[in-house]
Parts: sequence; structure tokens; C-alpha cells
Amino acid sequence: MFRLLTRAVSKTRYGILCQNSTKKCIPALFLKNSYSIEATDDKPQYPGYKTEYVHKLEFLEPNTEDGIPVYRVMSREGAIIDETQDPQLDNETLVKMYKSMSMLNSMDRIMYESQRQGRISFYMTNYGEEGTHVGSAAALEDRDLVFGQYREAGVLMWRGFSLGEFMDQCYANINDPAQGRQMPVHYGSKKLNFYTISSPLATQMPQAAGAAYAVKLSEEPDRCVICYFGEGAASEGDAHAALNFAATLDAPCIFFCRNNGYAISTPTSDQYRGDGIGGRGPGYGIITIRVDGNDLLAVYNATKRARKIAVEESRPVLIEAMTYRVGHHSTSDDSSAYRSVDEVNYWDKKDHPINRFRLYITKRGAWDDDKDKEWKKLSRKQIMEAFAASEKRLKPSPKHLFTDVYHDVPAHLQKQMNEMREHVKKYKEHYPLNNHEPM
Repeated sequence: MFRLLTRAVSKTRYGILCQNSTKKCIPALFLKNSYSIEATDDKPQYPGYKTEYVHKLEFLEPNTEDGIPVYRVMSREGAIIDETQDPQLDNETLVKMYKSMSMLNSMDRIMYESQRQGRISFYMTNYGEEGTHVGSAAALEDRDLVFGQYREAGVLMWRGFSLGEFMDQCYANINDPAQGRQMPVHYGSKKLNFYTISSPLATQMPQAAGAAYAVKLSEEPDRCVICYFGEGAASEGDAHAALNFAATLDAPCIFFCRNNGYAISTPTSDQYRGDGIGGRGPGYGIITIRVDGNDLLAVYNATKRARKIAVEESRPVLIEAMTYRVGHHSTSDDSSAYRSVDEVNYWDKKDHPINRFRLYITKRGAWDDDKDKEWKKLSRKQIMEAFAASEKRLKPSPKHLFTDVYHDVPAHLQKQMNEMREHVKKYKEHYPLNNHEPM
């Protein structure tokens, strides 16, 4: 059952205060920043109230109620549980979804090995979370703005970011739009409305809330913002500020939490108390749903509905996608130090989004084993070709240390650039620049 937790919203020119449980409305006259309201003994009259008086001392205990249910469409065997929830996507779209997920998985394997061989400095895989990427991206429109964290490569892949663009950024070559001044996997694309990723956790969240408010003020038709973050990032102060701003400003923003079980090495049991991240939504007055992140169709349906709410009602929505990070947090992490091999193998073999979706499209007749073998062979070939081409390209010129801040390089930076050139020329044996673009 697709359940949304909502808050009552009431708008009139006279300022009607509505009580959520009884639906009784009390007229209030607002003058500047003050208001007057007739006091009664049986109803609370505080600003922002939504409750009743009680006359026995009783504290509200956490975790006394069942948690928010998890919305699911497919079983682990790829069977539709409730036919009314099948979005009935055409075969072409289904195949594109599968190819995007499996291509991302193959690219991750090659790039991870590349880092282990010392060919790039850093990498983050997306193993086990591919369904959250592609399921949500497919439900959006290309004009929607995306604020990612650092594990949303599948969103870019769905939108048309090429293998070469992924590789060029990770290899920091002359085709890298950031000219080597970003860490690997910190992608960005103005053309695809994907804001460049930042390393610090949760910085993208208040940015997304602000961008969504700007979209609202501009009255751009049929457009919203989506902001991806992990459950660990939700512990940052920026997360709380972003949710509160978006809620109070009625900003058309989808907050998409990938709850993958671990914030680097910290399990969720040590990160927070209460009902996950989704449990925070109603507290901020945000429409909320918890979804099976390994069920691509469930993610698609939830994001599709969330986008409709955000665009048509100009309100934020919180989606908590329950998934599992199969890979290490990054190439700087060894997850075997804090979780068992059996735990990882279970999620990799028994409840992987790619496997589940392959079973579904096979049942639909859109895919089969022969097509799968052919695609895996072709996709690996395409990845290796892009890999080889990117690795051979020159690195950016050191002069880019001084560019892209000012339109015209000011005199003091020009002086520093010239000093750098002379220094490198004088001590060239210490600065091997044969693989770099000329200065």
C-alpha cells in the first residue's frame, strides 16, 4: 500500500487555523506579526498547535509504535505483488533501466581495480544501490535539478553522461571540466542539470532547498529539485536546516535518503534513535514515504508520485529508500573491519536490485539469458575502450591553478603564475610534466 504521511495545510486570506484531528477550524485575524484568538479551556491556543489537552502526566515514549512501513512492488523473485502497483513501463524503458544499472556495476568494477593498481587516486563504488539511482532518475524529467552526494553515478548515467565523461573526471585529464581540481567521482554537468558534487557531507541539502525555493519564485512550469543524501549525512546540522527551510517555504524539493545501513564504518544503530530518517519527516511537516530501495519499480513509483506533489502542490517530499551498501564505503575503506562477509554476501546474492529487476523483465519477455550474455560482453568492451582513451589523455596544465576564479586573471595572480613557470623551469627535474598539457 502506497502510504504518505501528510500534514494539513490551510490557506485563506483571513488566516484559518485548522486542527488536524478534528478538522475544526478557528478563524484568526492576523495583524502584522501578531494575532488575536478567543481563548477556551478545552483546546490549546498556542501558535502552531495541532493537539488536545490531557489531564494525566504521560510522556511520549519513542519506539512504542510500529515504524513507517516499507513500500514494495516486486518480490525478491521479481514477481509483482499487487498488479495495481505495476507501472506497466514499455519494454524499451525497462531494458534501458537494466542496461544502466548493469553498465554502472561493470564500470565500478573496472574503476575500482584501476584505483587498486594506482592508476587513479580514489573511487567509490555503487554496488547494491543501483536501483535507487535508476528508479528515481527514470521518474524525473531532465529539466529537474539534481543535487547529489557522491554515490549517484547512476542518475547521471540515466541522463546521458557518457562513459568517457565518467573516466575523464576520475582520471583528471584535459577533458575533465574541473581541470583536475576535484576529487574523482565528484561529477557535475550543467547540460544535464546535475550540480557538481562536494566532498563535505550534507552541504548539498540547504543548497537544494534554496534552489527549490528559487524555482518556486521563478514560477518555472513543471520543474522541481531532487536532493540525494545518505542516512549518515542526515546527522549533519545542514540536513535539519534544509528540511525545515523546505517545509516552511513550501519548496518543491524531493529529499531522497539512501539508507544503506552504514555511514562509512558506523552502523545505523550507532547513528540515530527513533524511526529511521523517514520518521523525521512528519516532525518537519513533510510528506514522507519509506520504500524498498532494492525494488526499482517501487522507487520509480514513489519518486513519480513525489515529483507530482512537489510540482503541482509546491511542497517538499521525503523519500527514505532502504537499501544496502554491498561495496566498501570507498577505496579508503575496508568494510571487513566492521561487518561480516556473510552479511555482505546475503545482500549481494539474495536481495540485489539488479538481480531482482532482471528476473522481472525476463518474466515480462523483455530480456533473456542470451541477451544478457551479449550485453555484458558489449558493455565491458565499451567501458574498456573509454577507459583506455581517458587514461591516454594528457593531464591539465598547472596554469589552471590560477584560472576559472576570475574572468580576467588579475595582476597579482598573473605574477604568481609567471613565478610558478620560472620555478618549474629551473627545477624541472623535480616536476615531471611530460604527461601534462603545456603551460
